[in-house]
Parts: sequence; C-alpha cells; structure tokens
Amino acid sequence: MPVKRPRLVINEIYHVLLRGVGDSLIFKNDDDRYRTMFSLYEFNTAEPVVIRERRRRRRRKTSKEQFSEDLGEVNMRKKKLVEVLAFYLMPNHIHLLLRQVVNNGITQFMRKFGAGYATYFNRKYSRRGHLFEGRFKAVHIKDNDQLQIVFAYIHTNGVALIEPQWKEKGVRDFKRVIKFLENYKWSSYQDYLGKKNFPSVTKRDFLSEVMGGEKGCRKFVNDWIKYKESIADDTAEVGLE
Repeated sequence: MPVKRPRLVINEIYHVLLRGVGDSLIFKNDDDRYRTMFSLYEFNTAEPVVIRERRRRRRRKTSKEQFSEDLGEVNMRKKKLVEVLAFYLMPNHIHLLLRQVVNNGITQFMRKFGAGYATYFNRKYSRRGHLFEGRFKAVHIKDNDQLQIVFAYIHTNGVALIEPQWKEKGVRDFKRVIKFLENYKWSSYQDYLGKKNFPSVTKRDFLSEVMGGEKGCRKFVNDWIKYKESIADDTAEVGLE
C-alpha cells in the first residue's frame, strides 16, 4: 500500500525519499553527484534561481572546484525553505532528512530540486521525460527514538551496494561494511563523524545532540548493522522501504 504523505508542518522533521522512475539510474558519475550536492543548496531558497552565469564559469573547472565556489555564493542567502539534516545518494534514489522552516517549504524545495536536477540530467544525456517517479514520499519523525532509527536507516542505506541481501540475511563482513560506510562520499555520515566531507550542506548540531555526538552516531549505526535482525520490525517507523 502506498505511504500517504503527512501534512508538512513548520519546525517538524521528515524523512523524504525521491526515486528514479522505474528505479532507473539518476546518477551516472561523480559530476552528477556533485551537481546534486550543489542543488541541495541552490534550490533551498524561496527566491528565483538563475544558474546560467555559473554554468558558464564552471566549464573550465572541476565539479569539486565549482561546488566550493557556488556553495559560497548560495551560503549568503538567508531565506531557506528547509534545513537539510542528513542525506544519502544511492544510484537510483535519494534519502533526505529535512526540517521544514517555512510554510510549504519541503514541497517547494523538492519541486525545485527535482525539476532543476532533471533538467540538467536530461540535457546532459539527451533524454526526455520524467526522471523521478511521481511525487516524493515523506514520513513524519514524531520523536527522538524514531529520529535515531531513521538516522541509522539512512546512513546504512549503502550497505546494499556491497551486500545486497544484508537486511534479510545479515552482514557477512562487519568490518568491511563499516569501512565502506565511513568512506562513502555521497552521504552526510562522514560529517557526523567529524570528517570534513560536505560540512556546509547539513545542519547537524541538533541531530548530533540527539545521537550523542560523534561517538554516539558511530555507535548507533554500528549497533544497527550488528543487531538489524532484532529491530527489523521497526521499519514501520522508517516507512519508506
């Protein structure tokens, strides 16, 4: 049964999922992923977004160099729609943990983000049609216990890239999985562990306090992997599988 989208309320937190149409790939290389990271900032504003001039400047620069330059410009904006608390990029979908800060903020942000990235992707790869599968899905985070579960769920999403059946059969190589997660670039997890990856993308202070700081974040994620079988029934609280 499809998950019914909850009413989106100011200052409340939501787990948001945006999936490629038919589970198709939405990233083909790191340039696409850098574009997504920048877009998390670029479209997080109620003001009109014009990127034509930036596109001209980025032609002779690497994606990483352009990301840093553009991010500095966007950081000067103050009228944000949401706070990005966490993110995880998978080949065919994106997980976000968002706090809404203005009325209709998440809807506006996801509409801008989805349309902007789809335009980039379709133009780059000479394709037509929808890139994403319908509307984004969202689950309301009701308390800190659920927030901790969703934090671990989001940041362990990539385990499936190296152990596809880990949720059903458990993890075969715990150390390998932990190393993979702590070095996976396209996630907010490294920044929660105190490693500077995309530190300006997320607002982490509140969530880090709930998780118990860097050590608490690592412990909760590690425990989630070790004892996934014992908390499998909690997927109803995650709500987006």
